[in-house]
Amino acid sequence: MASISGICSSSPTLNHQNHSTQKRRRTLLPSFPCRPKPFPPRSLAREAPAQLSEITKPHHAGLEKDPSALWHRYVEWLYQHKELGLYLDVSRVGFTDEFVHEMEPRFLAALRAMEDLEKGAIANPDEGRMVGHYWLRDSSRAPNSFLKTQIDKTLESICSFANDVVSGKIKPPSSPEGRFTQILSVGIGGSALGPQFVAEALAPDNPPLKIRFIDNTDPAGIDHQIAQLGPELASTLVVVISKSGGTPETRNGLLEVQKAFREAGLNFPKQGVAITQENSLLDNAARIEGWLARFPMFDWVGGRTSEMSAVGLLPAALQSIDIREMLAGAALMDEANRSTVVWICFLTFYPMF
Repeated sequence: MASISGICSSSPTLNHQNHSTQKRRRTLLPSFPCRPKPFPPRSLAREAPAQLSEITKPHHAGLEKDPSALWHRYVEWLYQHKELGLYLDVSRVGFTDEFVHEMEPRFLAALRAMEDLEKGAIANPDEGRMVGHYWLRDSSRAPNSFLKTQIDKTLESICSFANDVVSGKIKPPSSPEGRFTQILSVGIGGSALGPQFVAEALAPDNPPLKIRFIDNTDPAGIDHQIAQLGPELASTLVVVISKSGGTPETRNGLLEVQKAFREAGLNFPKQGVAITQENSLLDNAARIEGWLARFPMFDWVGGRTSEMSAVGLLPAALQSIDIREMLAGAALMDEANRSTVVWICFLTFYPMF
């Protein structure tokens, strides 16, 4: 696997000063000079005007219509996390106080199960696998030093590789541009949806590398994405993502892209990056063919929760998104979800029931 060392947030080239730094919809992730201590989430009720806070707490026996009671319920149930800029209002959901009381044992049981998972409990008994995407956001929580080292080294490798690509140190072999200008991500499901969301929400208006996706096996859709690249195919970094390394839809997309490279007289391996489990079919092919880079997917990270692994971090870093800041924000949200305060548990778990 790629083992280049480096850091992301301190890299001048990942800040990409020559491109627009205007950001879209940045309220989800604050700027942290260093990792802060988690801010305890709380209700806004204490900040409401005194005359409103003194309203007698209503008994919710159905859909509440009284304006004063609705206001009291709003200030009681509005969740706020100031450091994350996160607000969640469930006050108009028709649950009763009795329901919350009845659910308390289940909330606490869910929290205990979450704690066990984070400590490395086997969550998939059929395959004997842990579920550890939490550790990606805070490697100190990994259950052993080997996993922590894996996480930290992968992050360093991603940062270093992305910095070298953005700065032009790593160049496409036959591009007159002298640097990579496009990312073509080939993957489906969690291997595509997370990177798509982050690109839409957090990427600068003019990133150093623009990203596009082949996320299904539709031949017309694949041809459309390749055709839109035009001559920039020569300066396109192709990122192929498959945890198993044998996903049929992803392989179909890869074969079509490789065909386009051959027809254009381009050397695909020198522009290909694989993100997959070590020793998978994809990993072995990339190693034998001499692809530009390979990054690991861990068996304890599921596809739908893989955004904070190489699956999401590499495309984000290549677009000049500060992935260390993204990880810090995710770690803060994880910490908020560990609260044992009953009403916060309700906000966290109610959608599951």
